[in-house]
Amino acid sequence: MKYYRVNKNITSPEVRLIDEKGEHLNVMAIEKALELAQEKKLDLVEISPQVKPPIAKIMDFSHFKYELKKKEKQQRKEQKINEVKGIRLTPRIGKHDLEFRLKKAQEFLDKGNKIKIEMILRGREKAHVSLAKELIQSFINQLGEDVQAEQKIKRQGNRLTTLVSKK
Repeated sequence: MKYYRVNKNITSPEVRLIDEKGEHLNVMAIEKALELAQEKKLDLVEISPQVKPPIAKIMDFSHFKYELKKKEKQQRKEQKINEVKGIRLTPRIGKHDLEFRLKKAQEFLDKGNKIKIEMILRGREKAHVSLAKELIQSFINQLGEDVQAEQKIKRQGNRLTTLVSKK
């Protein structure tokens, strides 16, 4: 959270003052601005310290902090978080299993997630890497035209992986 100077912590000798209603009151000495804020039983908060003279506003600082935290919480809630979901295939996958995984992959993509397609080769399957790559490529093609592979099919030991997302 951003740090604000309040009341006696404002170091500038004069400030451009804004009252609690948002009206500009002109440039005045810091002492006079503090008196005005104390008369209204509010705080003097330095809003924009980089400007010459700095801009200060008369307001209830605790309420201001509360509103800032509320806005920050709302922004975090609205932030879209992309997850990477995993789909695991095998070289000897059945037709029904492949259809089921295609359906699940499509659901993940529709929700805005990325998909990590993974195929683990066991035993003699390791000798047929080209067939496994073809199976993964056909799986990606069956997902539709609006799908793109973010990385090539990589071999990592006995495992083939790729990352897929919507265009």
